[in-house]
Amino acid sequence: MGALSHLRICDFTGQLAGAGATKWLAAFGAQVIRIEDPVTKGRWDILRGSPPFKDDRRGIEFGAGFQNHNVGKLGITLNVRTDRGKELLAELVRRSDAVTENFAAGVLERWGFGYPRLRELRPDIVYVSNCGFGQTGPYGTFKSWGPIAQAVSGLTFTSGLPDEDPAGWGYSFMDHTGGYAMAIAILMALFHRVRTGEGQWVDLSCTEAGAALHGPAMLDFDVNGRPMRRPGSPNSNRNAWPAMAPHGIYPGAGDDEWIAISCRDDAEWEALRTVAGAALPDRTAWASVRGRLDDQDALDAAVAAWTRGADRFATAAALRAAGVAAAPVRRPAERIDGDPATGAWPLWPTVAHGAMGDVRVDGLPVHLSETDWDMTTGAPLLGEHNDVVYGDLLGLSSSEIDGLRAEGVI
Repeated sequence: MGALSHLRICDFTGQLAGAGATKWLAAFGAQVIRIEDPVTKGRWDILRGSPPFKDDRRGIEFGAGFQNHNVGKLGITLNVRTDRGKELLAELVRRSDAVTENFAAGVLERWGFGYPRLRELRPDIVYVSNCGFGQTGPYGTFKSWGPIAQAVSGLTFTSGLPDEDPAGWGYSFMDHTGGYAMAIAILMALFHRVRTGEGQWVDLSCTEAGAALHGPAMLDFDVNGRPMRRPGSPNSNRNAWPAMAPHGIYPGAGDDEWIAISCRDDAEWEALRTVAGAALPDRTAWASVRGRLDDQDALDAAVAAWTRGADRFATAAALRAAGVAAAPVRRPAERIDGDPATGAWPLWPTVAHGAMGDVRVDGLPVHLSETDWDMTTGAPLLGEHNDVVYGDLLGLSSSEIDGLRAEGVI
């Protein structure tokens, strides 16, 4: 029995920002019923048939992104354009603890299932909506993807190298982070219901979730009048608070090989010099952190000249043995398969998928001693659990379910 096995979620979430949230609930035992559209055949969630793929098979059942974010959920189809579909959705809401979605603002309301209607169906329902800009305000009608929310929130502006364009991160950072915020929001609202018996509507904006990550930058500007982008800043590889130098990513021997090194104080700098030997110049000014900070360009060039001819793994090991924080920059395969310590976490469980067979997925980076998460079943095939949900939960007969299929309701 999982920590959340008493909960049932009526789930419309998709892509990453929503599906990633309810994945957490499913992993801890909640019954998450993932609703999809039988008419568009999986196109509600573009990840269903999108790369990467496990092998050469293609189609709506083989998208690895969808598989990764929907493990452990039940999957049904439901055509909410039909009157019968709306009736079935109403019955499902009555039997659910929460309704979750990350559509653009107003979609459920246009279907006739806005919060007032949900509350009529179940007075203590928890409704959590997650979109780029929230349900109200001047941006409320805008649509968004993770990179847009990153840009509008200001996060993209904070990442990059000096005197270069803002770089971002090359992936949908706020889709993932927005999903974490949504999972927390669902649990907080459900906990409030346990204490008070009251349901509520949680309006979540991924852009606001991104803006909330700006604390240090906003404080620096408010107190010191210092903007994030100024000559020489930001340099995403350097660290000014607390002052550390060298602090960065340096090339190793070979093609696209890198090592991370951080010297937290002068003693660690001397330890690094001992490991590097004559490969690093002996400059009096570099003996103090202030001197190294004032000459970081030359310092980084000298460290890079040394590391460029050295094996990243051996160099990192030698530095750690000397008391210097260092690590090789690992490729995903090296992190997951190449390090014997990885298996002890265990962060990448293998689950059984109805079409792909056994596949490995992202686990959760937390472990509870008494009620830990569990992942054994893969993401649902399109409509895989129609018979279970409509039959066992809603009490429809086999002939009634067959009729719904024939009518295009499911």
